[in-house]
Amino acid sequence: MAPRHEEIAEELRQAIDGEEYPVGARLPSEAELSARFGVSRGTVRQAVAALTTEGLIGSRQGARRVVLASRRSQSFTELRSFAQWARAMGRTATGLVAAAERRPATAEDATRLHLPAGTEVLYVLRVRGLDGEPVLVERTVYADWIAPDVERIEPDCSSVTQRLYEQTGLVFAYGEHLIDAVAAGAQDAELLGVRRTSPLLRVRRVTTTHAGRPVEWSDDRYRSDAVSFSVHNSIGANPLARRTGPGLFPAP
Repeated sequence: MAPRHEEIAEELRQAIDGEEYPVGARLPSEAELSARFGVSRGTVRQAVAALTTEGLIGSRQGARRVVLASRRSQSFTELRSFAQWARAMGRTATGLVAAAERRPATAEDATRLHLPAGTEVLYVLRVRGLDGEPVLVERTVYADWIAPDVERIEPDCSSVTQRLYEQTGLVFAYGEHLIDAVAAGAQDAELLGVRRTSPLLRVRRVTTTHAGRPVEWSDDRYRSDAVSFSVHNSIGANPLARRTGPGLFPAP
């Protein structure tokens, strides 16, 4: 029989998957969960710690824990960060900032982030990896109001999404994605360890708060042998899913 804290963690995962606690919702307090499951607060803390490690919930000192994602998928119908997606597959996500600078917003930045032209934004070039292999180059532009918080994050942070929640309480609620294919330029080829002109999968995305305020927009380029996207059609939904490609890891 599994330890009680593992059973409780699994019940909470299922409740999150079933949207009893949707993304952005607060979990019950430790006292409420202790009473619900008939266990000590220490046992509840062990269960909740497992969900925090998996990236399903976020924890801030003095605040109730908030749901950041569910396990259901790598589906793009549910907004998940790269690190959350990796953890859901049992992979280790890494990240390293290659360059960062403040700059005036370009016309595209201003349009995507709903900012006046010329507003100072933060541009970050980041390389992301799975189990030590570089698989993704992110070129992200952060809105002026969140830029100072992003700059405080350590360059090798594996999950900017979770760190921003811990620092500010920010929850990334909605995303819009445009997917196409591009050839690797000199910089992409060097950062990803591929030949120049190698095919890359590009995802341009904008993420916003629950209120619809844009937080960031990004041009993300994946190694095509590392990540693929699939569409599963049904009469009720057509979710697009991200998965590891056969060239690097087996499919989950």
